[in-house]
Amino acid sequence: MGTEDDGYDLVVVGGGPTGENLADRAHAGGLSVALVERELVGGECSYWACMPSKALLRPVAALADARRVAGSREAATGALDPAAVLARRDAFAAHWHDDGQAEWLASAGIDLVRGHGRLDGERRVTVETPDGGRRTLTARHAVAVCTGTRAALPDLPGLADARVWTSRDATSAQAVPGRLAVVGGGVVAVEMATAWRALGSEVTLLVRGGRLLERTEEFAGQLVADGLRAAGVDVRLGVSVTAVHREPGGGALTLDLSDGTRLPADEALFATGRRPATADLGLESVGLEPGGWIDTDDTGRATAVPAGWLYAAGDVNHRALLTHQGKYQGRVFGAAIADRAAGRPLDLAPWGRSVATADHAAVPQVVFTDPEVAAVGRTLREAEDAGLRVRAVDYDLGGVSGAALYGDDYRGRARAVVDLDREVLVGVTFTGPGVAELLHSATVAVVGEVPLSRLWHAVPAYPTISEVWLRLLETYRG
Repeated sequence: MGTEDDGYDLVVVGGGPTGENLADRAHAGGLSVALVERELVGGECSYWACMPSKALLRPVAALADARRVAGSREAATGALDPAAVLARRDAFAAHWHDDGQAEWLASAGIDLVRGHGRLDGERRVTVETPDGGRRTLTARHAVAVCTGTRAALPDLPGLADARVWTSRDATSAQAVPGRLAVVGGGVVAVEMATAWRALGSEVTLLVRGGRLLERTEEFAGQLVADGLRAAGVDVRLGVSVTAVHREPGGGALTLDLSDGTRLPADEALFATGRRPATADLGLESVGLEPGGWIDTDDTGRATAVPAGWLYAAGDVNHRALLTHQGKYQGRVFGAAIADRAAGRPLDLAPWGRSVATADHAAVPQVVFTDPEVAAVGRTLREAEDAGLRVRAVDYDLGGVSGAALYGDDYRGRARAVVDLDREVLVGVTFTGPGVAELLHSATVAVVGEVPLSRLWHAVPAYPTISEVWLRLLETYRG
């Protein structure tokens, strides 16, 4: 490690998956790198988001799958064991210790600087260390901000004192609440409603709008709502929270609702959006607005900062708020930083012009509810709004032999959005049990702009759910 005033080729602020990938790729390109992290190396995904949430949801899906099939259904008559599920979740969150991640950084040749890092003018980062010290890191070539996002809470009477759950609490809670109110209709809301209902909570889902998962195809949100209701979740659409009250001494909550009713709960999860984690980052020292998103070009450079030394990757640039997209950006931007530092032409051959496409028009995402939603690219409405001449091709997944074998009375739906002028796919959505593993084939087709005439020759194995690809093509041809 360096002294109190340290010089590196690159300083990365934020040690989540995005920052780790960017630091690793830049170091592989020949740069010395310091990575600054104020909490746990591995970031939100490892400890409070992707890993613990999916560890909570996997037992739910495994039990549901067993109950879909005659023969195994009769054997799967019990409920989930909450203690075992939570213990497994804790293991996947590494019990909220980052020793393994820190060891990986050291093995990769990246210096870890623990503490709160702030920009301090051009190419400078000051770090308040846990022992009360202060270090100044000077970057010879670039500083990369990879600080991600934080939960955004609405301004409601009583909320500040009610100690409600955010997504972090929902994924790390050590006990099952008797009554859980979930506020929101997005991915976090529906996934956590799924998980905690299966673990025994009485869950009420409060959705301000008229449907779930508003950024997906409408049928996806409807099927997820049907699945939640079948599991015993009280799904209420068109209702919002107007105030929150917590009983003295940390007792139960009461939520005042816009329909004039009151909802009692033991805990309330507010899954009401995300905001950039830039409020205390020193952005004002480089002419940017504190607390705002950092706009970038397709190589990661902050567009509003002269001289091209500041980069921003992952959620903080608002291009695609997903871990896998942040890691992708980290790889691309880290390579660009290393090439520029060495005076080399940008070697973006593996990435090319598709950075923007992958960040905007071809973003894959899975919602791990029951049923699952797996989607990539544009919805039908998004494609039409973009001015494309498109056609939606729909197919009942229950009519695919592999799906019928997967589960009795299988319910699901697939949609491919076809650009009629080029005869390529610009969006695909699958909704149904077990569809998450179909998504990468759809992503390859959308990102690769594979002509439909070529997809005919990608023969799906029989009998698998992937045979839906053939059925979609047949439906398109008519």
